[in-house]
Amino acid sequence: MEIYLDYAATTPLDPEVLSVMLPFLSENFGNASSIHRYGRTARAAMDTAREHIADLINADFAEIYFTGSGTEADNLALFGTMAATTAGKNHLITTAIEHHAVLHPAHALQTQGFEVTVVPVDSEGRVSPKDIEAAITDKTALVSVMHANNEIGTIQPIKEIAEIAHARGAKFHTDAVQTIGQSKIDVRDLDCDLLTLSAHKIYGPQGVGALYIKQGTKINPQTHGGAQEREKRAGTENIAAIVGFGHAAILTQSRRETDAPLLTNLRDGFLSRLRDAIPDLRLNGHPTLRLANNLNVSVSGVEGPTLLMNLDRHGIAASSGSACSSGSIEPSHVLKAIGLNDTLASSGVRFSLGRLTTEDELEYTAETFSAIVAKMRGR
Repeated sequence: MEIYLDYAATTPLDPEVLSVMLPFLSENFGNASSIHRYGRTARAAMDTAREHIADLINADFAEIYFTGSGTEADNLALFGTMAATTAGKNHLITTAIEHHAVLHPAHALQTQGFEVTVVPVDSEGRVSPKDIEAAITDKTALVSVMHANNEIGTIQPIKEIAEIAHARGAKFHTDAVQTIGQSKIDVRDLDCDLLTLSAHKIYGPQGVGALYIKQGTKINPQTHGGAQEREKRAGTENIAAIVGFGHAAILTQSRRETDAPLLTNLRDGFLSRLRDAIPDLRLNGHPTLRLANNLNVSVSGVEGPTLLMNLDRHGIAASSGSACSSGSIEPSHVLKAIGLNDTLASSGVRFSLGRLTTEDELEYTAETFSAIVAKMRGR
């Protein structure tokens, strides 16, 4: 049995998405910057996709800018905003559990002379708006807080934090890469200035992302060359991937309301099975304010990477919060941020469910997981 439970890492390409992409990988091969009919065909397809993605988040067509990934969109949001700030606005606020696509640019900005404040989170991974308010100053140019965490699934009080940022004259960015496929995102309601999206988290292709930039928000380009994306991101657009992104957005909008409750029920049943078999199992993240498809657990007395390898031998694909760095396994920065010690943080395993996940798969996974844990504990 082959079981894929790593949808937070990437989702399989939807067959409908593939079908609309194929013509743009063969006969419709034009460059969207060309004025002849091949170019016009590419441009029209890209504009249509831009409209679909704008509709997905209640944005305007002209507020969507395509990038090569969610990571690039995050980088453009941070570097671009900080580069465009007025004199004296040299302060960035973010949180301890952000994706490295935000934390690493934040560190790089520090080396360039910008001030950066990393706000902590509580034991369930929630950011307190009061902590953001305490950290913000008249020098703050940007506050960046992810909508939902990619490792533990905790959802943040984005609307409240955006209000705090704007009250002090700062812009607000959120990475909604994980959320968009499961929850309704309305940029007008959230009142965010910048929002990051990625196609391959919503059954679209890898290698294409988007940044929502609210009209009037100043941002300097970080890739220089041509005038593509209204001079915000130079480089010939990946039309096939963009077309796929647009169709994935249509499917997401039509399926999201039914997908989320189904995934929640599957996830909660799976957690119950795991807890019955492993009473001391720890759930990481908020118990209810979390992504519908996310389940991150830690088990004392076992090593996460070894546990994952054993799951893989049984045909189960899951992931860990740990990252390989220079040949060593480092504990997840997210699990460390919520207060776990190195041992427990290194044992973290993330199961993330998707449209193709079945009850039978989760039953088999729970039985296999508990048996592996028992064997690793020497019982």
